[in-house]
Amino acid sequence: MSGPMALEPDGSQGDTLSLRLAEDSAPRLRRDVERTLSLRQPRWGGDHAAVDSLAAELADRIGPAVHPYEVAALLESEGLTAEVIRERYGHPNLFSLARALYERVPRTFPEPPPAADPWRPDHVRCALRGALFALPGLGYLLTAPLWDAERAVTGLVVAGLLSWAWGQALGHRAFVRMTSGRREAARTLLRGAPLGAAVATGAGALVTGSATAALASGVQSLYLAAAGVLLVLGGERLLLAALAPLIAGAAVLPWWEPGTVLRAGLPLLALLGSVAAAGWTLRTALAADPAQGAVRPSLLASLPYGMFGLSAGALVLLAGREDPYAVIALTVSMGPAEWLLYRYRGLSVAALRRTGTPAAFRLWSAGVLALCLGVYLLPLVPAALLTGSAPAPLLLLAAALWTALLLQAFGVAWPPAVVCAAAAGTAGALTVLGPLPRADVLALCTGAAALWLTGCVLHLLGRPARHA
Repeated sequence: MSGPMALEPDGSQGDTLSLRLAEDSAPRLRRDVERTLSLRQPRWGGDHAAVDSLAAELADRIGPAVHPYEVAALLESEGLTAEVIRERYGHPNLFSLARALYERVPRTFPEPPPAADPWRPDHVRCALRGALFALPGLGYLLTAPLWDAERAVTGLVVAGLLSWAWGQALGHRAFVRMTSGRREAARTLLRGAPLGAAVATGAGALVTGSATAALASGVQSLYLAAAGVLLVLGGERLLLAALAPLIAGAAVLPWWEPGTVLRAGLPLLALLGSVAAAGWTLRTALAADPAQGAVRPSLLASLPYGMFGLSAGALVLLAGREDPYAVIALTVSMGPAEWLLYRYRGLSVAALRRTGTPAAFRLWSAGVLALCLGVYLLPLVPAALLTGSAPAPLLLLAAALWTALLLQAFGVAWPPAVVCAAAAGTAGALTVLGPLPRADVLALCTGAAALWLTGCVLHLLGRPARHA
């Protein structure tokens, strides 16, 4: 207490008093002190009315104090000398006056101002990612006349499923490594992305036996590997720029036939642009300084993420066999789905601050889940109706995928992976062997998965410890 202290809420230094001070309660506190203050004549005499006036004047800053010493620091910062304290206020020293003021002013501990949302989503980025998930499909529109669809589809499906599974597992490893630094994440992607593209291309070529189909599988696998690198490292805008030739070519199809050269050249140009953008992003990230004590996750830790990617891809494939346009709507909705994952976390943190018991937080958590899930599913209803699809299978599939992604966002990996794998396996088996229509089979399996995963979210994420 030997020097000046900035005690105002907008001071440049701040201290204990200023952090507890709520500016909007200061005038009311002064009025309460002036109205209710009861003075006691000190045994050493002096002008006790002056003490009363000082207490009313400084009530807004004395109220949050937890000890008279804090009031003494305040008085010292106000420039009160020992002579003024004795002559004007009738107290022998600073600490005596501080105790008198502390006893006169009631304790007030206002709530601190609300903190910023730590999970505020990037709206533009989430919307852009949703578009980027769907835009590569334009390549199939351009190149469809150039290859035998019946022979190539099988290879594309196999390569696509393996690319999804590999990309999910690799993305998990890269994001874990990102906690150490971008350089470590880039090294993981540099090693894993080319290997994943090679595995998917080989599998696609193996099941087709056609050079053209193998080439199509290779182009698809290479693009998905490059896109995965850019999405992990935040290169969404670069990926959109790389897809510009593809977008331009598909935009003119209703009015103009581009011909074989452009049908093949524009997707190839988009592929080269994506690979070049991924390489430039990796090079920039690798130029960063290496981190000390980098975290390296085990391969087993990434296994459930790959398992979920494979299962989710199989469920989407089964849905696409019945309603391909509904799957396009589901793909575009992945951007809003990611945005709602952030909003769920932000709203849950806000609920944690408002509630005081585990039961109350669980109730708030259930409301937050219902709100986010409803906001995600509601726009899919008109999307399904506009495409002539049944809303129920699409909504149940979307609910299962979103709740699975929500659990994964909190590090709960195995339950959604196992549930989605069981749903995909059951739906696939019943589609081949069962007498029920495919849409009913898929709705039954995804509905059971969505119900189980929703209960898992309520049970696991309804605990305050998950959000602390």
